[in-house]
Amino acid sequence: MTSTIREASPLAPQWLSYPEDANELQPKMWARGVARGASGELEIDGVGVSDLKARFGSPLFVMSETDFRARARDFKESFDAAFADLCGGVDVYYAGKSFLCIEVARWVEQEGLRLDTCSGGELAVAARAGIPGEKLGLHGNNKSDAELNRALDMKLGRIVVDSLDELQRLAAIAAARSERANVMLRLTPGVHAHTHEFIATAHEDQKFGLSMAAADTESGTADDGGESPSAGNSPAARAVSEALASESINLLGLHCHIGSQIFEPEGFALAAERLLTFVAQIRDEHGVELPELDLGGGYGIAYTEVDTPRPPAELAEAMAAVVSSTCRRLELKVPRISIEPGRAIVGPSTFTLYETGTLKTVNVDSEDGRTYPRRYISVDGGMSDNARPVLYDADYSAVLASRVTDEDPIISRVVGKHCESGDIVVRDVYLPGDVAAGDLLAVPGTGAYCWALASNYNYVARPPVVAVRNGQARLIVRGETEEDLLARDLG
Repeated sequence: MTSTIREASPLAPQWLSYPEDANELQPKMWARGVARGASGELEIDGVGVSDLKARFGSPLFVMSETDFRARARDFKESFDAAFADLCGGVDVYYAGKSFLCIEVARWVEQEGLRLDTCSGGELAVAARAGIPGEKLGLHGNNKSDAELNRALDMKLGRIVVDSLDELQRLAAIAAARSERANVMLRLTPGVHAHTHEFIATAHEDQKFGLSMAAADTESGTADDGGESPSAGNSPAARAVSEALASESINLLGLHCHIGSQIFEPEGFALAAERLLTFVAQIRDEHGVELPELDLGGGYGIAYTEVDTPRPPAELAEAMAAVVSSTCRRLELKVPRISIEPGRAIVGPSTFTLYETGTLKTVNVDSEDGRTYPRRYISVDGGMSDNARPVLYDADYSAVLASRVTDEDPIISRVVGKHCESGDIVVRDVYLPGDVAAGDLLAVPGTGAYCWALASNYNYVARPPVVAVRNGQARLIVRGETEEDLLARDLG
């Protein structure tokens, strides 16, 4: 089929531009080392997708180890440079929840980063990878006693406490062991990130953190968590008092995280100002200057052409300026800063490789009263390997990976094989008009929260993960088999 209308479809969202060349790759969406080879086939560090498909099958998560390591170093070096004169550098915590396996945990440590975990299972991966406990943190709003004991067994560098209840349980557990737990208190500074509701995590109405808003004991309400939150009767203030008074708690400092997929630094700056103001109030009321401050992260990546990620150096310089000026104003010693880049390290390092199957075109009524065609391209994966579109209405991009073509691009929707109408991988994308069954498609930016959220819905096996470096591809997580799927079934 040859398309003849070289113009944007009325069915496409306004942000999606009509491509002059459907074969072109936008570098900001892809790992370094991804390019078209001489034949037009997509390659990663010189390894073609057809070879990857033949060796490892599809769907397949394809990760550039070179790109992952480079992004990790970039964050570490940029933030160390920006904060060198303020506090001697920065501790960068890789978000294990975004993607974690034994091999990746080792890369994290080798590149000088620390590892943030949020479950006993993630701690088990870290232990199997040989990561020292002092380089680990443990998050979570509902840590079990078993997980807290495991954190103490492993001598974790920090346990990020999320509530008064957890603080009291941890204090009792540590006291019974005659130990002191290293604790950061996670606070909600009232800074709302401009992102999806479920990944904005610093506003009051959500499950994470200790509120900095002072409670009104008469009405049962709270203030707005403004510029100078009281260190009096807020949950955060009570937690600080209890932690400092406990002989089994070593209070390292404060932590906040305003959300994920954030591009602008203003929200981080405001959160830093509020937490540092609170640190000064703690100093004035308790005579203690807390030595550490974690400013979170969740920096955005490019899933589509309109996403504009900031370079780590730009983020680091903006944060350092705010921390420096705020500490000067409050006459505070600059605490040791830590950050959590989140998806920004692993997300762009990986693409998912699919094989196309069924194709069909449907006619859709448009707002202008006319009917226009939309093509549906089915692939051999879907919501079981990428749940983000159905969970968060997340947008992705896709390219024809196995070849190039002169065919005009037409508006398309890439969908999965699952028995769900919401099983959409890429909602809107222009792909060449001659895409056919058996072609390979690549979806960039799938390193974070795709394999990690993968499921066995419809009894579909989870895909393997391949790492590529210096022209060599190797499995780092094998794909599941039907035997794996049936192994726990006791029928």
